[in-house]
Amino acid sequence: MGRMSGPHVIRGAVSLPEAELMWRFSRSSGPGGQHVNTTDSQVELRFDLAKTEALPPVWKERALERLAPRLVGGVVSVRSSEHRSQWRNRETALVRMAALLAEATGPPPKPRRAKKIPRGINERRLRNKKARSETKRGRSGGGWD
Repeated sequence: MGRMSGPHVIRGAVSLPEAELMWRFSRSSGPGGQHVNTTDSQVELRFDLAKTEALPPVWKERALERLAPRLVGGVVSVRSSEHRSQWRNRETALVRMAALLAEATGPPPKPRRAKKIPRGINERRLRNKKARSETKRGRSGGGWD
């Protein structure tokens, strides 16, 4: 089997600390083949976000705020069961956790600046509206008596 491909980088030089990852394995539901329904191939990866020292304080604060609905006692968890192999599910769970933390610790988006609508766009809209109005007005009147 060997070691897992790692370290799983969150962003920059910050990566998921192997010692702080908690793994749980259970039987996967769904289709499989011989042997798959008797092995613990579903993986649940848990990471204690509230207690970790691996993240810079600013990132940790951001992640706690953004992931608040997903946290249970300060712990964020990710499940993976799409592969028949526990090993591949572990890899998938690690990648998902790293991606989730990367997104949650990222800088806030730049504020949207309101911009003035160009005059040409407004004039074109009004011209089209007028033309449509003329077309519809031309339909009524029914001079077919």
